[in-house]
Amino acid sequence: MHKNKGPVYYGDYLQLPKLLDSQLPLSRKYADETNGECHDEMLFIVVHQVYELWFKQILHDLDAILSVFNKTYIPEVELSSIIQKLERIKKIQGLLIGQFDVLETMTPMDFLEFRDLLIPASGFQSVQFREIEIKLGLHTNDRMDVDREFFMGRLSEKDRAHLTEVESSPTILKCLEGWLERLPYTNTSGFNFWDEYQKSINAILKDDQDIIEANSAHLTERAKMIQLENLKMTRGTFESLFQTESHDELIKNNQRKLSQKAILNALFILLYRHESMLTLPFHLITSLMDIDENFTTWRYRHALLAQRMLGTKIGTGGSSGHQYLKRAADNNRVFLDLFNLSTFLIPNSRLPKIPLEVKKKLSFNV
Repeated sequence: MHKNKGPVYYGDYLQLPKLLDSQLPLSRKYADETNGECHDEMLFIVVHQVYELWFKQILHDLDAILSVFNKTYIPEVELSSIIQKLERIKKIQGLLIGQFDVLETMTPMDFLEFRDLLIPASGFQSVQFREIEIKLGLHTNDRMDVDREFFMGRLSEKDRAHLTEVESSPTILKCLEGWLERLPYTNTSGFNFWDEYQKSINAILKDDQDIIEANSAHLTERAKMIQLENLKMTRGTFESLFQTESHDELIKNNQRKLSQKAILNALFILLYRHESMLTLPFHLITSLMDIDENFTTWRYRHALLAQRMLGTKIGTGGSSGHQYLKRAADNNRVFLDLFNLSTFLIPNSRLPKIPLEVKKKLSFNV
């Protein structure tokens, strides 16, 4: 615990003179007799500065998480600390999304009064947001339909060098993969969970086929064929979990990111989330999904704001504006593998029974 070394003044502690003197509208600088300062440019600056302050806090928390999550052994108390910081990031994201409500009090014509003064500045150039994306696991080369040179070329040489260095550092996605791969419960002496799980899946799929056959009298031949084909595709999707070659092909085609072992162990956590030792891992996985979802929502709101303000005009940074932002929201998910695990969930009543020896390891023994 640190002790007070003397009187502290509120404004000095928060550096308020510096902070409150950093809103400098360009329309004020270039104002003349006919075109004075644009009133809503102050709002535009304040909102974006607040975004950057919250980005700074998110990075502060991500760095703390990575310093722990990158270890080969993570004590339970530190796992709790990781989840607590992820929960804070989620709360901050709620504020980030809510700021669009404030920005939308500005009309398109109010924005157009000062928009041309911003060219070629762009949200592309928010280095902190780019850093957040990279530290979560979205490298520039992972972005769909984006040329790296074009993307990085919008930045200053100093910022390009900084982000290139960040891309060589551990990410939440890679740390998650390593952590999941170390889960010890799915293959122990005398018990291979995945053999039992596949038996349950085969039984469920057989039930589905029996239902289709039993109702064939009420189906046209084409409808029956479509249902059977869909069932075949479902079977193939389940099989891709266990066929290393199929999984590697999906990774090669950017349809999966996590290793086969990591995905299987994440699925085990979701299936048995009610077991004591899996409660924190379950919260970790769902928190990462929430953060991914919140940033996707933030990007969608950004895209809608761009359309509301600009229609089909190009963005100040030269992008296609609304269309680019909408594609970015659709394509730049980090933890999509975790979302897709719902494909492989089965009813609790069909879950394989865990042997007593393994169940004890999943419980807190007093």
